[in-house]
Amino acid sequence: MKIQAAVVSEKAGAIQHTEAELDEPKTGEVKVKITAAGICHTDLGVQQQEIPTPLPIALGHEGAGVVEKVGDGVQDVEPGDHVVITFSHCGTCRNCREGHPGACENFNALNFGGTMNDGTRRLHSEDSEVSSLFGQGSLATYAVTPVNNVVKVRRDVDIRLLGPLACGVQTGAGTVLSRLNVGVGDTIVVFGCGGVGMSAVMAAHLAGALQIIAVDVNEERLELAKELGATHAINGKKEDVVEKVKEWTDGGADYALESTGVAALAKQAMDVLRYKGESAVVGAGADTEFHVHQNFIVPNATMSGVVEGDVVPKLFIPMLVEYYKQGKFPFDKLITMYPFENLEQALEDMKAGKTIKPVITFE
Repeated sequence: MKIQAAVVSEKAGAIQHTEAELDEPKTGEVKVKITAAGICHTDLGVQQQEIPTPLPIALGHEGAGVVEKVGDGVQDVEPGDHVVITFSHCGTCRNCREGHPGACENFNALNFGGTMNDGTRRLHSEDSEVSSLFGQGSLATYAVTPVNNVVKVRRDVDIRLLGPLACGVQTGAGTVLSRLNVGVGDTIVVFGCGGVGMSAVMAAHLAGALQIIAVDVNEERLELAKELGATHAINGKKEDVVEKVKEWTDGGADYALESTGVAALAKQAMDVLRYKGESAVVGAGADTEFHVHQNFIVPNATMSGVVEGDVVPKLFIPMLVEYYKQGKFPFDKLITMYPFENLEQALEDMKAGKTIKPVITFE
C-alpha cells in the first residue's frame, strides 16, 4: 500500500515527506495505522548520522495508533486494538529472557540496522528500499513492526498522547522507578528538564521522594519542573550545582540522573552524590574523564548507563497510562501537537527549546 513517511536520504539531509510502498506484515509482525508519533533527539541524531544507520531511512520511534492487520502467529493484539510502538528487542537473548529488553544483546542491530527482525525491509520507494528506525519508522501514516515492539493500551485515553511513552517518557520514568528504585524519603538530582528529565521528575514525585532537585539553564522549564513535582530548582548557569545540592541535602543526594548528554554533567552527577550514592546516565554524549579512586572507590559510589529505563515496556507503559488516568503522572503537559504537514516547524521548535516533546499527528 502507498503511505506517506518522513524520510532522510543523506547525512544531514532534509527530512522529506516521501510517498513509499509498505509491504503487508509477515509472520510475527503487525501493521498499525499511525495516529501520532513523538519526535525524539534520537531522530535528529540519525538525521545527522551521529547515530549511523543505513540510508534512506524512515524516522520515528515513538509511534501510537490502531492495529489494522496482524501477521501469522500474532496473538498479543488484534485489529482495532490501540497500541504504542516501542523499541525492538529479540526476546531470546539472556537479557531479554531475564526481563531487561533494553539491554538486548541485539539492540543496535534491531533498532539501528534498518530492518525487521528477519533482516529484510518492508518499505520501498521508487528506486530503493527504505530502512525503518527502531523497526517501525513511525513518522508515517502506517507502519509495519515486529509484535515485540507493540504494547496494547486502554482505549479510553487519547491515543495521540501516548507515543512518547515508547521512548523518552519511559526512559526517564523507568530509570527512576525500575533501575534506581527511588522510594519514599529519598533525594534525587535530575540534570536536564527535557522530556526524559521531566518524566524522571514526575516519577520521583510519584515514588514519594523527599527532595527532587531539577537542574537546567532554562528558567521556564525549571518552573514547569516545580509544577510537576520538583522541590528545588537550580539554574546551572547561575549557581554552583554541587554546592547547592550538598547544602540542601546535608552532604549529598541518594541518586542522580543525567539526561542531557553533556559530558561535564555526567561528572557533576557523580559529584552531587552522598557516600554510597548512585548515578544513572541516560543521555548519550561526548566522553569525559573520571578518577576511579576519587569518584568511585572512596565514596562507594555507583554509576550506571541505562537504556529505555531498563523496563519491560508491555508492563511498564500500561502502568504509566494508568497513573496518567489517575492524575498522578501528567506527562501531557510536556506535549505540543503538530500536524504532519508542519513537521519542519515541530523540529525547529524542538531545537529552539520552544517545545519539550513535539508530537506529529496524522488525523
